This record gives sequence, C-alpha cells and structure tokens, in this order.
Amino acid sequence: MQSKTATLRIDDKEIALPVMIGTEGEKAVDARKLRQDTGYIFYDQGYGNTGSCESAVTYLDGDNGILRHRGYPIEQLAEHSEFVETAYLVIYGELPTQEQRKNFGNLLRENAHVETQMQRLFEGFPKDAPPMAILSSLVGALAAYYPQLATNNFEKDLQQFDLAAAIAISKIRTLGAMIYRHTRGLPFMHPKDLPFCDNFLHLMFSEPYQEYVSIPEVTQALNLILLMHSDHEQNCSTSTVRMVGSSGANLFTSLAAGVNALSGPLHGGANVAVMQMLQSIHDEGDDGTRFIAAAKSGSKGNRLMGFGHAVYKNFDPRARVIGKACGVVLNKLGKSDPLLDIAQNLEQAALKDDYFISRKLYPNVDFYSGIIFRALGIPTNMFTVMFAIGRSPGWIANWREVASNAKGRIYRPRQIFVGSPKRDYVPMAKRS
Repeated sequence: MQSKTATLRIDDKEIALPVMIGTEGEKAVDARKLRQDTGYIFYDQGYGNTGSCESAVTYLDGDNGILRHRGYPIEQLAEHSEFVETAYLVIYGELPTQEQRKNFGNLLRENAHVETQMQRLFEGFPKDAPPMAILSSLVGALAAYYPQLATNNFEKDLQQFDLAAAIAISKIRTLGAMIYRHTRGLPFMHPKDLPFCDNFLHLMFSEPYQEYVSIPEVTQALNLILLMHSDHEQNCSTSTVRMVGSSGANLFTSLAAGVNALSGPLHGGANVAVMQMLQSIHDEGDDGTRFIAAAKSGSKGNRLMGFGHAVYKNFDPRARVIGKACGVVLNKLGKSDPLLDIAQNLEQAALKDDYFISRKLYPNVDFYSGIIFRALGIPTNMFTVMFAIGRSPGWIANWREVASNAKGRIYRPRQIFVGSPKRDYVPMAKRS
C-alpha cells in the first residue's frame, strides 16, 4: 500500500521514492527502481533494515514484544491451540474447521512412514555424524523420492501443495526421531496411529520390548515448544527458504536449504549454547552465583546465553508462555539434575536483579526450550533438529508465498565491491 513519497537527494538531484505502509503501520521506502533511475543502491549489511518481501504470515514487533501468526497473538495460540492446528493456520492463513483439521491430521498420519528404500540412506551416515547434516540430506532427498511433487515448476507443484506440505511436516518429524535412534545404534520404530507429538515421542523412545508410555504434561510441553517455533518472520533460515524458492526450486529442496541455515550456531544452535553454558558452570563447581557476578562485571568469558534477543527489545512473548510450561514439566518429572538447578538459579536472578531488568536481559525461548528438552531426555545435539521440526510450517508457508507470486523475481542482492581495481595479467616468469 502506497500513500506518500520520500525524497532522497543524490548528486544535487531530488529523487522521489514511494513509501509503503503495512497492515500494522510498518513503513518502508520502496527502492526497487533506485538503481535503475540513479545508478545507486542502498548498503545494508546483513539486510537488518531491508524489507526483502511482502508477507502475510507473521507479524513481529520486537520493541513491544508482539508476535502474531496470521493476526492471532502467540499467547492466544499457546493457550487454546496446538501445534498441528497452528501449523495449518500458518500455512493456509485461517484456523481450520473441524473437517479441515481432521483431513490435515489424517494426511500427516498417512505420510508419517519413511519408505524402506529411503531408510537405507541411514547406512551411509556414521553414527557420530551431526544430526542436522543428516536431516538436511534426507529432506533434500525427498525431492528424489517424490519427484511428482517436486517438479521445479511452480504451477505443477502448487497443484499438489497440500500433499507435499503434509509429507514435509510429517516426515521431518519422523526423520528427526530416526536420526536420534541411528546415532545411538537403536532400531527404528514404526509410526503409530497417534497424535503428532505422541507419535514423535513413541518414535524416539519406544523399544521393541517396551512401548513408550505417554505423559500428558510431557506431550503438552513438546506441543507447546513446536508451536512456539512454528514461524518467526524473516529470520535467517526462513529468508533462505524464500531465496532458494525464488529460483523456482521445489518445496523439498528449499526446505533442505532452510535446515542448513538453521544449523548455524548463531541461529538454531542458541539453545545448544545454553546447555553448554550450564555445563561449564557446573564443571567449575558453581551453582550460578559466581557466574552471574562475573557476567555483571563485564567478563567476556561469562556471557549469559539464552538471555536477551536480537529482535526483541522487551520480553520474548514466547518465553513468558514456555517458561510456565517448563516449571510444570520439571515438577511432574521430578528430575534431579544439577544443570536444571543452575538454570533455575540464573532465571530467578535475571527476573529479579536490576542489572538484568534494566538491560532487558530476560530469559528467551531458547533458554527454556533447552531446559525442557534436557528434562525430556533429548540430547543436546538433537536440539536444533527439534527446532527444525517446529519451524517447518513457517518455512512451508513462506515458500508457498514465493511460489504463488506470479510477479515474483529471483532474489539477487547487490554488493559494494572493495577488491582490486582493473589490472593486467602478469606472466609467471615476470612475477616477483
């Protein structure tokens, strides 16, 4: 939506640029014709102040701690919805009717299995291979196992989008559980006719001789964590999915790229860093007290991981919700774990100490999710895989926006070249 213009003065000339205003009042200067009209581009390292697309999926206001999916506040979804319903909302734009929810759930159940031929791919991966490296390979391989859904032709792929989306969400979940079992030398379990999260816990923790017994509080906590990660606007992995998709790449190939982007320690590895911090504190024989004092003194070696957020300048709204669930799960499981005790000490300090409050260094969603995963028995190297399972609906929704945009163009950022100017080739005999 354009209602006014901004004036830019370059080389003694005034250039009028349209101003775009979003649904929530977000404002952007439309610079799509700047290079064409002036020869200039905007330099914005890391795209932190660049709007690369128009999207109707998620609204995020970091200054005020607001997160909404398709207009619905994350707090309301956490209280009233569950992961599969929220996944449907994120992907399709509306909350499902009872019939739509049933059909979507059936599609997920029907596509939970992984073909025997595809299971053999695991034989080629060492047991100590990074789980995210395995996951990205297998998600990309879905394009080979379902070529009819991955034609790299948007019109054809969108005609079968519902099935492709269900296959992606359901199989990423199953593959995640299979990766866990492969890295431990355990036999794979077959999916059962169970709700999404109960099925995942069965695939992870059942044994041929003993079925996993569902614990309602555990299932609810896992559901909540996945829901909280279902989308988060144009983060690194989501914008990667859009970029790859903009080339005309199919859904599975684009999702594999998203998995690779998420694997980086500055993105999906944040909750891993939380656990590493807690382990380091424990190894020092500290209950968190000395660590907090050192962090307040400015010690670079005592950085609080899982506190504050690059986008939220207020309390992460997801952390408020998941923090409550964390307490419920720990109380229900009654686990004695020194790392969890340290985590609770850090949390209380951050919520009460003026040093942290004044700097808005509140616990974020990564802090709490790491604690819950550990309490559930999910190892640290599987945390980012769990993140990918939760984030798959957001990736799928964003790919669909790209594929549905008939006027879309391939993503192609510009650069400011700072290398050598033109120079002539020197024969090797004359090089000093």
